[in-house]
Parts: sequence; structure tokens; C-alpha cells
Amino acid sequence: MSKKNESEFKPYHHPAGGWGAAGATAKVLMEQSVLVKGSRGLLAMNQPGGFKCPSCAFPDPDHRKKLEFCENGAKALAHEATKARLTREFFAQHTVTELMEQSDYWLEMQGRLTEPMCYDPATDKYLPIAWDDAFTLIGQHLRSLESPHQAEFYTSGRTANETAFLYSIFVREFGTNNFPDCSNMCHEPTSRGLPASIGIGKGTIVMADFEHAEAIFIIGQNTGTNSPRMMTNLVEARKRGIPIVLINPMPERALIRFTEPQDIVQMSTFGSTAISSEFVHVRIGGDLAILKGMMRVLFEAEARGEDVLDRDFIKDHTAGLDALRADVMSQSWADITRISGISEEQIRRIAQIYIKSKATIICYGMGITQHQEGSHLVQQIANLLLLKGNFGKKGAGVAPIRGHSNVQGDRTVGIDEKPTQAYLDRVRDVFGFEPPREHGHHVVEAIEAMEAGYAKVFIGMGGNFARAIPDTERSYAAMEKLLLTVGIATKLNRGHLVHGKDALILPVVSRSEIIKTSAGEQFVTIEDAMSNVTASRGVFEPVSTSVLPETEIVCRIAMATLPDSKLPWARYIDDYSLIRDKIAEVYPAIYADFSEKMKDPHGFHLDIPPRRRVWMTPSGKANFLVMQGLEVNAVINDPAMLRLATIRSHDQYNTTIYSNNDRYRGVYNNRLVIFMNKQDREDRGLENGAVVALETYSDDGYRRYVDGLRILDYPMPRGAIAGYYPELNPLLPLDFHDETSGTPAAKAIPVKVVPSVASAAPIRIAG
Repeated sequence: MSKKNESEFKPYHHPAGGWGAAGATAKVLMEQSVLVKGSRGLLAMNQPGGFKCPSCAFPDPDHRKKLEFCENGAKALAHEATKARLTREFFAQHTVTELMEQSDYWLEMQGRLTEPMCYDPATDKYLPIAWDDAFTLIGQHLRSLESPHQAEFYTSGRTANETAFLYSIFVREFGTNNFPDCSNMCHEPTSRGLPASIGIGKGTIVMADFEHAEAIFIIGQNTGTNSPRMMTNLVEARKRGIPIVLINPMPERALIRFTEPQDIVQMSTFGSTAISSEFVHVRIGGDLAILKGMMRVLFEAEARGEDVLDRDFIKDHTAGLDALRADVMSQSWADITRISGISEEQIRRIAQIYIKSKATIICYGMGITQHQEGSHLVQQIANLLLLKGNFGKKGAGVAPIRGHSNVQGDRTVGIDEKPTQAYLDRVRDVFGFEPPREHGHHVVEAIEAMEAGYAKVFIGMGGNFARAIPDTERSYAAMEKLLLTVGIATKLNRGHLVHGKDALILPVVSRSEIIKTSAGEQFVTIEDAMSNVTASRGVFEPVSTSVLPETEIVCRIAMATLPDSKLPWARYIDDYSLIRDKIAEVYPAIYADFSEKMKDPHGFHLDIPPRRRVWMTPSGKANFLVMQGLEVNAVINDPAMLRLATIRSHDQYNTTIYSNNDRYRGVYNNRLVIFMNKQDREDRGLENGAVVALETYSDDGYRRYVDGLRILDYPMPRGAIAGYYPELNPLLPLDFHDETSGTPAAKAIPVKVVPSVASAAPIRIAG
């Protein structure tokens, strides 16, 4: 192990999981001084009567174990339950300017927020403010706007259903559909792309499908870091001999070999399971070529008279096959292999795995969605599944692997900048006001509105908006034009330091803490990535007496902003069952008898029509949709250009940095690194470990440049490099996004390597 604060690169050759994960869990509990408290919390995490993990959205298994958490879930809990406190004394000691100089990791390590704070421009510090005064300030700003559309209302995926629902109702009664949301930056192509294909923007599998699958494909997703509990399903599948095909530009340790920490035999014998049966080392942006190559293999076999397509399913349930066939067969193998970087032989091999399987699951992550044609790329995955009828049967379907633990639920209950007219009609009928009908802003549009000086107020329901969004310098400047910024959060982050003229930080009760009101103890509900809704009940006392539940904060903002509202906001503060009753009224098809269903400790599944082979499309059919060509990003004809994928380390969750290490990739005490193909490095006359800068290819007049980056040789495809998010967000142009969804194309940023002018600490590179 490297010395403390010594930057080092030392390849990791052990299986993922196992004793490394167990040791990391114990270490983080001790670091946050919550070994006993944290251990007690872990026993309640993801259990009936307990709370949902504040980390990823992967579902609980049908048959839960006594311990249902992973290493990253333990980190999330430890940092949430930490003994460290951010008090008024801390803010008295630091100006905002000084805090901006600190790293994201340093800010995270300062601990939990304990009371509401208000920015004082005279001292450049945050000062304490009474809750009533904070709500009055918000109400005054919102009521003084010339138009409701001058306010932006952001939501983080960790916001529970009850809070998100009331937030959406308040904002619509206020008069706008401006809902920039964290999903805009990750799986929005799923929400916008899949409905045209299968009638719904969600995954179609349930946990039990892993037990019946005959093949599993994982595309553009680092399971071992981003959804580690899914590794249990993959281990069990491999033990059954099920092929698992991994398609990714980076070979990820957990999908090579994995030791299940809860497997006593593997742990005691230092054993492991080989996960991927086939690794497809695709070039960045080459996934479409592979998908069309696989479909071409099927159509070629069909032309030879082989029975490879599900003809009955296609006839009864789909439309558009002929156009898809014509498009796929027009693609040459020379172009398919050139753009994908994969041989025809390997594409044919994995296509045969797909053909032989009677039930296939395709999982995908942001390696698919974060491209300029991400929404259309998602549709090509649906095309491949439709060809063999892989919907509505056991062991088959599409599985977008979501990030935040309720990012899907937030969208389900109303956080949507493009609501349907039918939904708005139900809101009108249930609540008695006329909601706005025009579309609102997604993330990129919200930033553009700030930059133009039109947006005046930003309210962030959780998250770290300023750090998560693209085009960092440009976006910071846009946010600083605002008249009011409000951060509703558990911890201090960069988003509270990039602020408007007035600024508030409002501390909240965390997921793992008890919510007590005058009506008694309350619980909230969470929807996971497979559309199962479960209850979440905290087990710890709140961090201080001066923090409030998110739901109460929303209600009190509404009361301060809409004094003439007829809605019973005060009653919603006390009794969350009343909120669930209203959710059921607005969404009778999926949330009927909501309160009654929540008596089941395992929750219930929302109805997903494709599971029943019902297609909520205009034609009533699932649609094969054509995407022209093989490119998913704009082509830049310059041999010096590289495609940069921004990635997370193993010790971070979204913008939350737990340490400066990335164990599985062998990086310690450094986040300013880029992973680069050795031949690409040598072609540029650079040494392994050299310090360079990256600059974005762009013709919009902005220079996007990050210096002080250490090159590390890594098995990347030619023309591809990777580096950490959010440090490399300054390289991602605001207008480099999927036009359908607005999602930034963070997995294919066009950059070039340029000389560094920065000095960097030395790094030790071990063999």
C-alpha cells in the first residue's frame, strides 16, 4: 500500500470484492468514527423495517440475507452517519473564497451540516439564519420574479417519492415546469428513447429474471463500482454456466474476477469467480457498430433460411422490421469493424451467444447513454432484444442500471420538465389549480437560461449541481449571475460555494435518520431500478435538532411562496400517508391502493406493460427504429484527436469523493490522471507518468483546458482515454449533448493532448 499522501500507480491484480471490500468497509467506518453506530446501521440497510441504501438504485433480492449492503453502500452510510459536524464555528473560520480552494474530498470530510446558513457578502461567509427567515427570503425572491419560468428547481435522485411528488406539485402551482434533474445527466436517453421503442422509459426485468437468463450482456457499465450488489447475480449466473458478455472500453476488475464478500467458502479459501466469459474491447463510440454487427449476423442467418428470429413475436407485437433489416444490411463489415475496433470474428462469436440463448438480458449504463446519439443508441439495444422476443418472458429484457437510489422514482411521481397533457389534467383535477402546459428546462437549458440572465433563482433539492454539470468555468459564471441559490443538503459541497447574490444552505434529515412529526414517526418510499417500491425508515436520531425533513422544507417553501394556496401543506408536513393518497389519485394506474400496498414489507412492483407484452405506443406495437449510419458522435477528422470518457473512481459516488484512491485501477492519492493506450502515448513522444494538459476540440470561442494530468499506461482501445469526473468536466462543452434528451456526451469528449505548463507532484509507478 502506498504511503499516506504519496501519489502512486500500482496495478491491482487481486479479485474485486473479497477481503479488499471487507477491509475498505471497516476502514471507512473507523475513519468516520462510527464503527459501532455504522455497523448497527448496516444491519438495517435494505432490510424490511429499515432504510434504503442512499447509494445506488439496484434492487433488493427476493430472498434477502442478513447483510444486504456493498462496500460503496457502507461508504455512503459511514459518510452520512459520520461524527464530523459542520457548525457555525466552522463557517466563521472560512470565507467562501477560501473554501473554493479546497478539494471536493476535503469538503466532503468536514461532516454533516447542522443548521441553516445564509451567505453574507460583506464578510464572504455563511452565517446562521433562523428557519422562518430562510423560508421568508425564498418566498420573497420567488414572488418578486416577473415570471415563474425565471426559477429553476433541481432534484437529486436521493429525494424520496413523497418529497419529489410535493415538490413537483408546488412548482407547478407556482407556475412552471422547470425541472432540471440529475437524470438529465445520466439516464435521460433511457427515459426519452425507450418509449418510442417499447412504450415506457424504464427497464423491463425483475430480480428473478437473472435466475432464468441464458445469456447476459453488459454494455458500458462498470458493475463492480457503480452497482456492486449486482455482482451477486452475476456470480450466481456464472456458477450456472451462463455466458456473460462485457462490452466496454475499459477492462474492469470486478467483471474479470470477483470474490463475493458474503460467500464464506470463497472468503476462507481466497477463491473467486471469473465473471465475463467474453470481453469485447470496444472503441469509445463503437457500441452502435457492434449492435448492428450482431443484428447483421441474425439477418444473414435469416437469409440462409435459419430459424433465428422469433417470427411469432415479431408478427404479433412489432412493426418496422423491414426498414431495420434494410438499414443493418447496408452497413459493410469493413465499416463495422473499423468503427467498433472489434474483429468480425468476435462480433460473430458474441452474436452466436445471443442466437443460442432463449432468454437474454441486456444491461447498460452511461457508456451507452452519454453520447450525442444516446437516445437512439438505447433504441438499438431494444431492436436487438425484439428480434428474438426478449420481452415479456422469464430471464429476458432490458436493464438500464440506474445510479441514485430514487432517480427513477422521482421521474415517476412528477419530476419531469416535459410532462404529458394527461398527467397535467390529473394534477388539475386532483388539486384544483391549472398547471402550466409548456415544457420547462432540463439541465443544459437551465444553465443557458442562467447564462442569458433570464433565470434568477435556483433551488437544489440535494445533489451537487455546480460540480456535476458540464462546461465548469462557463457554468460557474452563469450560476453566479443568479439572485438566489438554495442548497438543500446533508453535507457541504461545491454547489453551495458557487452561489448567487443571496444564498442559503438548508440542512436535512438524512436517509438513515428517523423522521418524527406531530403525527408520529414517518417513512418515505423509494423506487429502485426495477420499478419495485419499498418503504425506507431511518434508524438514527437526526444529526441535530436544527435539521428538517426534506418534505417539511418543500411544504414550508410552498407556504411562504403561495400564501393563497388551497393545498393543505401543513397537514402534509405531519402525515406522509396523505401524500401517498394523493400520489395514488394522480397515478391511479400504477399507485392504486398505495398505502395498503406499503403494508407489505417487501413493497410492490409498479406495472411495466412490456412485461405483459403490452406496448403503450400510438400503434400499440413495439417498434423497430432505424438509426442511420454507425456513428454516435460527431466525426472529427484529425488523427491527433482522442475521445475522452469521464469516469468515477471506486472511492466515489457521483460527485462525492470518499478518498483520492481508485483501488481496482491501482491509483492512490491522485485524481488528476488520464488512462491512455501505450501506443497512443508513444506516438506522441510521451513517457509513462508524464504530465500533460488536455484541450477540447471546439469552434464555439471557448477554450476548455485542464492541466497537470498524469499519463498512466492502461489497456484502453486506440484513440480512447479516460479520466475522472468531475475534475475533467471543464472539458465537456455545454452544447455537446444528445439532442433528444439533453444529456451531456461525457463518454466521448473530443480532446487533444497538449504540453503542460503546470508542475505536478511526482508519482511512483510500480510494475
